[in-house]
Amino acid sequence: MTDWSAVLWGFVVGIVAGLLAFVIPVVGHVGAGLIAGFVAGYLAGGGFRSGAWHGLLAGALDGLVIVVLIVPIAGLIGGVTVGPVGGLLGGLGVFVVGIVIAFVFAIDSALGGLVGALVSPNDDR
Repeated sequence: MTDWSAVLWGFVVGIVAGLLAFVIPVVGHVGAGLIAGFVAGYLAGGGFRSGAWHGLLAGALDGLVIVVLIVPIAGLIGGVTVGPVGGLLGGLGVFVVGIVIAFVFAIDSALGGLVGALVSPNDDR
């Protein structure tokens, strides 16, 4: 069963770490995903499968929220530069590519969640 509290905490940590990734280049966005997944997996516990699942959800949620915030901006920029059809196609293209990238980047969160669950004291295997 999914522990949504762990996923939401991983999501919050992922957003904060993602913002810090712009300031601290060593951490990077991959590191932010690993940290977010680790937090979600650690809080959820339950073994490596549960940790990977919770980390994946936290990372995917981070990516989806960012995509939903970026698409309207891309649509507006496309609408100004190419016209209304360009804005629609530009926004839709950014949405599709963003969704794919969000799920690909969620893989590192799943790895972080796996590690987090393995070191978690909340182990109910």
